[in-house]
Amino acid sequence: MAKKPSEQIADASAEAVVKSGQAAEKIIKGSADALSESRNASRAAIEELTKAYQELATKNAKNLTAAIQALSAVKSPTEFIELQQRLIKDGVEAVVSDSRHIAQLTTAVFTAAFEPVKKQIEAAQKTAQS
Repeated sequence: MAKKPSEQIADASAEAVVKSGQAAEKIIKGSADALSESRNASRAAIEELTKAYQELATKNAKNLTAAIQALSAVKSPTEFIELQQRLIKDGVEAVVSDSRHIAQLTTAVFTAAFEPVKKQIEAAQKTAQS
């Protein structure tokens, strides 16, 4: 026996509600997983960035100590000026290199943090379109 149009509509509505509930559940679970993955990746990346800053501070302290010792050992004003110029040049080169390294690590931190969330958003969009 064929169903009445109102029964067919009710069945279709119930099926649509079940499907959208399943899709919402999948999106919510995926979002929770993505946030957890993002948090873990962020923690690891921030630890790496912190380590890099600590190493940079240690290196700079050693360089400063060596520079002071070298400057205190000079014998003439000419030697002092030459050493000072070399130290400035080396310092600028180190700052540029260190800044690049820190910028790369910082980019890695944000990429690691947001990549899982980005993937989840893309997956949710695909699920919503299905």
